[in-house]
Amino acid sequence: MKNLRSLSLILLLIINIIPGARAQNWPGWRGPSGDGTSTETGLPVKWDSVTNVVWKTPVPGNGYSSPVIWENRLFLTTAFNESQDKSLLCYDTGSGQLLWQQTVVKGPFEAKHRDNSYASGTPVTDGSLVYVSFLDDKDVVVAAYDFAGNQIWLARPGTFISPHGYSCSPILYKDMVIINGNSPRGESFAAALSRKDGKTVWKVLHDENPAHSFSTPIIREMAGKTQMIFGGNQQISSYNPDDGSRYWFVEGPSTDFCSSPVYDEESGLVLMSSAWPRRILVAIKPDGSGNVTESHVVWESTSGAVYVPSPLIAGGYLFTTMTNGLVHCIEPATGNIMWTENLGSQYSSPVLADGLIYIPNDDGVITVIKPGPEFQHISKNDLGEGMFASPAISNGKIYLRGFEHLYCISTDGMLGVN
Repeated sequence: MKNLRSLSLILLLIINIIPGARAQNWPGWRGPSGDGTSTETGLPVKWDSVTNVVWKTPVPGNGYSSPVIWENRLFLTTAFNESQDKSLLCYDTGSGQLLWQQTVVKGPFEAKHRDNSYASGTPVTDGSLVYVSFLDDKDVVVAAYDFAGNQIWLARPGTFISPHGYSCSPILYKDMVIINGNSPRGESFAAALSRKDGKTVWKVLHDENPAHSFSTPIIREMAGKTQMIFGGNQQISSYNPDDGSRYWFVEGPSTDFCSSPVYDEESGLVLMSSAWPRRILVAIKPDGSGNVTESHVVWESTSGAVYVPSPLIAGGYLFTTMTNGLVHCIEPATGNIMWTENLGSQYSSPVLADGLIYIPNDDGVITVIKPGPEFQHISKNDLGEGMFASPAISNGKIYLRGFEHLYCISTDGMLGVN
């Protein structure tokens, strides 16, 4: 009887744990791991503008930032051309209702690339505060808001000057908010701010080779230490995120960076692509010190290199998506290309969930594929409007930001329009 009661208790605990294991927040750019992967299961693979749509709600203003989700709250940034306000929006994930919007920065707007927006940086949240970054004239602004929409602090850690505009997303590490502020005519820096009050914890100036970088770094345990992989200053570098000291760097491979790096645990390689004037994909062993350009670059290739979209590791392969529409499946250890497929021009980045890759294109068509050494098409889903934002996945649902609307996609969806 005692053993039976023990078994019943274990079964009860398992039942209670499993639903919670399915639910996962999507707290910042590229999700909980910063690499576009999710542990969610049971997601839809087919939908259209009505089928499997839980709700659809208009997004005021214009912007290309991706949604971030913490439990029942979703956050976006947007900009209003007429009033020249840059704002943070908060939605209810259950209904799609806009709960509040707060102006973070008020004009005048900066110069930008025609395909950029004034609200392209994705916010990040730790469940208590949500942190957001905009450009205010030449100043990089990072601000923290609580979930009721109250501003807790606002900081200006440095300057950023570029004819292409601004689109840098903050990331969280321990009690810090880390921001990339690299630009050729600005201060060119990376900085960590206190989550509590926005004060600068550390700041690294990149004044020897200033260049454009819109890349969001990743932080991983590699080669026995915590490393932050950063593309900027015409280099791919590894920093200690605790104090900003540098472990190693690779020169180039060209000038500017847009996409985020990824780390392939199986091969033990960091993979990152430069953006301009040449797109070069590089694989680096992360166990070096100092300048490792000649010693730790395992391979590099212009084939499969990316401009804006960030790559994805899935099923033992590296997947890169392109603004020219080509998707490449690459062996991370060798750089060998297994296949290419044209899925339409893409600014947004792919995501992985439940063993499948979701690849949006600029027309709002999301192709679902199964990762592998051969192209395996599962479905093609037309949102009905264009999109540059990347998908977010949380609590069994897919959240998509189009040019005009925000969508919640689920297998139990029935369209609700707000």
